[in-house]
This record gives sequence, C-alpha cells and structure tokens, in this order.
Amino acid sequence: MSVTRRPAVPPSRFGHIAGRLCLDFTNTASRLGTDEPIERLLSYDDLVAWALESQLIGRTEAKRLREEAARRPAEADRVLREARRLRGAIWRIFRALSRRERAEPADLETLNRILADGMASRRLHESERGFCWIWEEQPDGLDWPLWPVAYSAAELTTTDELERVKMCEGGACGWLFVDASRNRSRRWCSMEDCGNVIKARRHYARRKQSG
Repeated sequence: MSVTRRPAVPPSRFGHIAGRLCLDFTNTASRLGTDEPIERLLSYDDLVAWALESQLIGRTEAKRLREEAARRPAEADRVLREARRLRGAIWRIFRALSRRERAEPADLETLNRILADGMASRRLHESERGFCWIWEEQPDGLDWPLWPVAYSAAELTTTDELERVKMCEGGACGWLFVDASRNRSRRWCSMEDCGNVIKARRHYARRKQSG
C-alpha cells in the first residue's frame, strides 16, 4: 500500500481539517476527554470508510478488508478497539504537547507498539516519479491501516510543525489541527462549525448586555 494519497472519494463522512493524517484520525471522535464523547468509529466498517476517505486505501483494498472482517468478526472487533486505543493515545500525546506538557509514558508505549508492528512492513518503492515509501499490505491482516497513522504521529513529533499543533477552542470540541496560517491565528477546527457557534454566542451575549 503506497503512502501516496489517492484522489478523494466523495461523499465525505468524516472531517479532514487537521492537516496531518494522525490528527484527522483523532478527530474521528469529538469531545474526547469528557464524560460524553461523540464516537464516529462505531464499527470496523467505519474504520475502513475513514481509511478510504483518507486515501490510505483504494476501493479494492476496502472491499477486501470488509470481506475479511465479515469472515472474522471477533478479530475485526479487536482491531476496532485497538484503533480507538491508538486514537486516544495520539490525542492525549498531542493535547499534552500543545500545552507544553510531557506525554504520558503509557500513551507513548501504545504508539510505539503499533509503530513497531508496521515498520517491519515498510518498503522502499521505485516508481516513474522516483522513490517513495510504501506499506506492504498484509492480505490476512485487519490492522495494517493503523500503521500509517502511527507513523504519521511519530513523524509529527519530530518536525517543526509540532509547535503549530493546536486544539479547537470551541468548548469541549477536542479536535486537533496544525495551524498553517501565516500568523498562527487559527483558533477553531473550522469557521463553519465551532467558529460560527462561538461567534454567535458572543454576538448574543453582547446584544443581551446592551439591551
């Protein structure tokens, strides 16, 4: 499986606003860290749908994964739990780092464990455009779509972009993103979502005070 992204597959079920694969993965849930998280990975099929939208896999790989999951539902459930565990670890790591705090060792261990599983299947590939890294698909494995996510998280921690990782200021939203704005002024996951909600609340509060 090539790490080169394929054309987007409409329609979109998941928001892809983070600027980094690993952060988009954490955003498959909202309100993480609260008592009422909003879960979007409700089944293994949802994980496959996210990987397809993220252009990690194509339709052929998605079909094969779904068929294999149907044959081994217990294994599919295990991988889904592992995906949520990885997501939580990545979210807590970058939440801590965005606050200039240290990541928890247990979360780093979770990330490193899945990263180690995937690195053995990382291969150098030559194409018409030159050399690139690919992830060698495991035909019988259901967890290999998690490997590029773990690698993306590990890579982000070692780049200058780490200083631009932020959490949405929209209340308990909890979504993470890389602030790519020139003056680092981005505050929300998106203006259409949390940005408009916060601005509407502030406008209402000002009108109430002036009235």
